[in-house]
Amino acid sequence: MTQFNLTVNGEKLKDLLVKDNGLRDLLEDVVNQVLEAQMSEYIGAKPYERTNERKAYRNGYRIRQLYTRVGPLSLQVPQTRDGGFSTAIFKRYQRSEQAFVLGLMEMVLNGVSTRKVTKVTEELCGVSFSRSTVSNLCKNLDRRVEAWNNRSLKDTKYPFIIVDAMMTRARKDGAGRFVHALIALGINKEGHREILGLTLGDSESEHSWSKMFSWLRKRGITGVDYVISDQHSGLTNAVRKHFQGAIWQRCQVHLRRNVFSDASYCLRPQLAAGMKRIFKADTREEGWEQYEKLVTDMAGKGSKALKTLERGLEDSLAILALPEKYRVRLRTTNMLERLHSELRRRERVIRIFPNEASVVRMIGALLAEQHEVWSTGRRYLDMTEYNDWKAEQQQENKNVVKLNVS
Repeated sequence: MTQFNLTVNGEKLKDLLVKDNGLRDLLEDVVNQVLEAQMSEYIGAKPYERTNERKAYRNGYRIRQLYTRVGPLSLQVPQTRDGGFSTAIFKRYQRSEQAFVLGLMEMVLNGVSTRKVTKVTEELCGVSFSRSTVSNLCKNLDRRVEAWNNRSLKDTKYPFIIVDAMMTRARKDGAGRFVHALIALGINKEGHREILGLTLGDSESEHSWSKMFSWLRKRGITGVDYVISDQHSGLTNAVRKHFQGAIWQRCQVHLRRNVFSDASYCLRPQLAAGMKRIFKADTREEGWEQYEKLVTDMAGKGSKALKTLERGLEDSLAILALPEKYRVRLRTTNMLERLHSELRRRERVIRIFPNEASVVRMIGALLAEQHEVWSTGRRYLDMTEYNDWKAEQQQENKNVVKLNVS
């Protein structure tokens, strides 16, 4: 093992006991000596030494900052004319630096503002990172998010997908503008939840949703039987266009809100009780019977609210075609709404994203993290009964076709 002779400056040794940054200055001096000794060993000559055994020539120094627990060290790294000299002294600290950067990104993702992150780094390292520096470090998430968001979906089928949009604000053309983050969540044939992907749109128009569904199809999504969402004409038109044969389930919670918005406060308790009976029905026929009973009980009151309920009732009862054990969890978009609440908690810290790329970066990173938790955790649904039920349905359809042909 190579032996280095190091000298300790007497003044810096005294400062070690009396100055706040005495340990940092002493460590900086020692590391610089180590770098100088490594250079002398590499070229086979000390500074200004004339020898025939010289392998290279010095070419000045470059300053490199190294952040440590005792504060930032300003190191003079020797260089050679041929650029061949390298030191292994930074390898260990490169791993620490990478962990540190990952820690900064994790803080931002967990809702800590960039302003607070700069204060944390100052306490840990003795140096303050600017907010723009922290934001630039977080750009390292882009590759991870892009790889996750564009992964192939060909390996499995997704009988159920839930879609919804979250509106946020991002700067565009010098002004803060509203942008919609379109999110798709799927339950695969094994019963595990997955977040299928994220796209941005100016609105929840048919064009925006068609663009997202086309993107999912290109990535290989298949086997979609049910699509659960809120009622937007653009969204439902896009579902019919890209998932032909799939059944659209209107979110019952959203329908309830729409009904309440068309009713006075005094009528809402009676409407709520009536809709509770409707949505607990075992069959569509029973659901419509409960609706007629509600109309009778209202005695001509709340006609606008009842009309809204009537228009959306058929689609909100589509889930009754499924076996009973799947109805409660798949009759609403609550699963995605809860995810939105968690995203909102982080988004409130930012208020307005600097650009659309930062929207994808932040929301995409959070969704990718949740996707990993869901896909590697417990099954959300036991799909055995559903698969048996679907096989029976397919066999019945085949028998009907044969009967019609004969």
